[in-house]
Amino acid sequence: MTRTVSYDNTFGMADLAVYASLMADDNKDQINRLKRNLTHALRQDVTQRQREYMILYYGRNMSMEAIARQCGVNKSTVSRTLKRGRQRLYRCLRYGAANLLEQAES
Repeated sequence: MTRTVSYDNTFGMADLAVYASLMADDNKDQINRLKRNLTHALRQDVTQRQREYMILYYGRNMSMEAIARQCGVNKSTVSRTLKRGRQRLYRCLRYGAANLLEQAES
């Protein structure tokens, strides 16, 4: 027995799939630009310690406790350092993204 799926039974899922596919292509350039800006901001606008903690926390999925033990500092120091690094990145990406993009491309 062959069962056919009518458009009415899909609740617009076909349209949603087509839309998602089209949007993925549209967003690819923006995502690539954001990645470049983030990489540049990590190199230029956060301190060495902030960058190190961010790589351990976000890149290697280490807990703040584990980072604190490894680096010989308190957990609160790791937390504050990560917060300040995120704030710097946010400001940089929010207000300086155009300049970063120009610098990165030249």
